[in-house]
Amino acid sequence: MYVDGSATGHSRRSMLQRSAIGFGSLALAGLMSDENARAATNPLAAVEPHFTPRAKRIIFLFMKGGPSGIDTFDPKPLLTRDDGKELPFDKPRVQFAPTGKLLKSPWKFRQYGESGLPVSELFPNVARHVDDLCVLNSVYGTNPAHGGACLKLNTGSDNFIRPSMGSWISYGLGTENNNLPGFITICPTLAHGGVTNFGSAFLPARYAGTPMGVASAPSKTARVKFTQNESISREQQRLQLDLLGQLNRGHIETTGAFAELESRINSFELAFRMQHEIPIVEDISDESEATLKLYGMNETVTEDFGRQCLLARRFAERGVRFIQVTHSNTKVQWDQHADLLNGHTENSLEVDLPIAGLLTDLKQRGILEDTLVLWGGEFGRTPVAQGNNGRDHNPEGFTMWMAGAGVKGGFRYGATDDYGYYATENRMHVHDLHATMLALLGLDHERLTYRYAGRDFRLTDVAGKVAHDIFA
Repeated sequence: MYVDGSATGHSRRSMLQRSAIGFGSLALAGLMSDENARAATNPLAAVEPHFTPRAKRIIFLFMKGGPSGIDTFDPKPLLTRDDGKELPFDKPRVQFAPTGKLLKSPWKFRQYGESGLPVSELFPNVARHVDDLCVLNSVYGTNPAHGGACLKLNTGSDNFIRPSMGSWISYGLGTENNNLPGFITICPTLAHGGVTNFGSAFLPARYAGTPMGVASAPSKTARVKFTQNESISREQQRLQLDLLGQLNRGHIETTGAFAELESRINSFELAFRMQHEIPIVEDISDESEATLKLYGMNETVTEDFGRQCLLARRFAERGVRFIQVTHSNTKVQWDQHADLLNGHTENSLEVDLPIAGLLTDLKQRGILEDTLVLWGGEFGRTPVAQGNNGRDHNPEGFTMWMAGAGVKGGFRYGATDDYGYYATENRMHVHDLHATMLALLGLDHERLTYRYAGRDFRLTDVAGKVAHDIFA
């Protein structure tokens, strides 16, 4: 056989691996990247951050479809005054669909808490936590379509396959619990990017999000698949995995196919360990009646999203780094091109109480102080009407909020114009949002890189500015 120019039946690689009383192993270890060396020991082990973190984990409450900032957390008195008039400045060059004149919000706003931050009638329960919220009124993106905007928010790119932010965080920090993945996504939507929104792309597969259910099915049926094996005993599974690992590592020694096989070995091992841990998290029967009521589990309208939020807390307290919870009502979502009044009302009724319950529960358990909660959608809605009672997509300026570890509570950051169309003050691009999130976790977004195809990649691409002003 001829390999690497040799006719001896051994490649140069295999000679180094097998000769000189262990010299080969030392040489191979020297040739490995840091990532390969990490994979060879414990690939999901916790990793020291670049600097002292303010947060240990993130819960991302993703409102699929694009909630309207000007109807929720960004009141615009001039929009109310000028209802029915023409927008007094130019609309964006690229729009998703034709729009008409200004449309006032159907909901009233009032100030809450010691901070006096304004919240609309849509979120009366979340409003009670306003002094814990850091409201980001100046987020903006680049894509007015759901698919591109979802990918931009979740991966940092709207036109290329890139690792999701949860995967980057799992890669950068590992997990605090070796029996669970570093990244869990609860009831994710399979539309508009689908699995790409929680995939690992060119990062090793072990950093991809582990899905639990799907958005199109009730959360009460949500389970992590294939964590129970009723065919053979745990002892037999252990013997099988040991044999499989031995065969695969023998193949690695002879071929050097390290990354692919190590990822496969590690996925089998994690799945084996998860068999014990995942059912415990999924089983909420140990929760008190008071806790279930706190999340709205006793009401039909809030039970579904309430379960998702409760599961997020259970994963967070067990050391999962990034938990994504998706609200994607298959009937209306937050995408109200028409019938804004009924659509946003229905959506807010489903999520308002559960989100407030999550914030209360995290705070009571002392977890909010090291957990960052992020709320928002892929974009906002226009202040001008689509038809006579809807709003179109608006990535030019929209609202998200953070709560918990490391951010100022009762604080508004940035602003949109007088009608809520464009971000104008302390503009926060999606790359800036990602850079800020990573900084709260103790990660320098410019140092969190992965070399692929001859280039160093990062979540923030070649941009990103940390919003230090929101840090407590």
